[in-house]
Amino acid sequence: MPKVAIVTDSNSGITQQMARDLGISVVPMPFMFGDSEETFYEDINLTREEFFQRLQAGQTVHTSQPTPVEVLKVWDRLLETYDEVVHIPMSSGLSGSCQSAMMLASDYDGRVQVVNNQRISVTQRASVLDAMHLAEKGWDAKRIKEKLEEVRFDSSIYIMLDTLTYLKRGGRITPAAAAIGTLLRIKPVLQIKGERLDAFSKARTLAQGRNTMINAIRNDCTQLYGGAKNVHMYAVQAQCPDVFAPWLEEVKAAFPECSVLPDSLSLSVCCHIGPGALAIACSKVLAEAE
Repeated sequence: MPKVAIVTDSNSGITQQMARDLGISVVPMPFMFGDSEETFYEDINLTREEFFQRLQAGQTVHTSQPTPVEVLKVWDRLLETYDEVVHIPMSSGLSGSCQSAMMLASDYDGRVQVVNNQRISVTQRASVLDAMHLAEKGWDAKRIKEKLEEVRFDSSIYIMLDTLTYLKRGGRITPAAAAIGTLLRIKPVLQIKGERLDAFSKARTLAQGRNTMINAIRNDCTQLYGGAKNVHMYAVQAQCPDVFAPWLEEVKAAFPECSVLPDSLSLSVCCHIGPGALAIACSKVLAEAE
């Protein structure tokens, strides 16, 4: 039975301490603020609180992908004691880090398998936990990669924004559209499905937006996943504890047939949407592997 190491990046929302507790490795994502040339690494020299403080102070944030040197250093260290590595980066549709990792892995004669399963944040974390489960059952790295890519679309995320400020700041909508949306108090609901972050719906009130997200997830569970009993369900936030507590209870009440886990959106998502967002996510329970 091969000894398989699991690697992901901090886009999964897995902190360095969580990684140590799980027995996996997390490559931290780099951030730059404003015109400064200083690079900050998530959960290394940049805490979640400091990230949001900088955003709310009006600083622009730029993301990058880990350098090849950083990724190779992790792989080489692990391969001293493991037979193989499964590397699970964020969705290839949202970053070039997946393609870069695949190119690097081509020099490892199959010992490093890079998973392109097009997930991010809480659903990426679910993939990591699935990979750990399969590795514990004795699956080799190639087989784990193939399984995770086979079920890559078995997850959903819906996000209701509190403000359009950060989409405007990142150039994802025009200042005029942001101004109109703010004037009308529109709460956009976004969807992450596969490799895309797309507009899903518009709400005029918080209650309407929350209902939209719950109904969207319920429909996905029914149409795609065989019911909510077959998914891991998450109530999610972006640094808004006051409104998150009742949101968590609302999601629990909407889906009594499954355990609802509280979670936070990863910073790679938050840099585009800012604080105050509420979200709901699910990931289909991986069928028991033989």
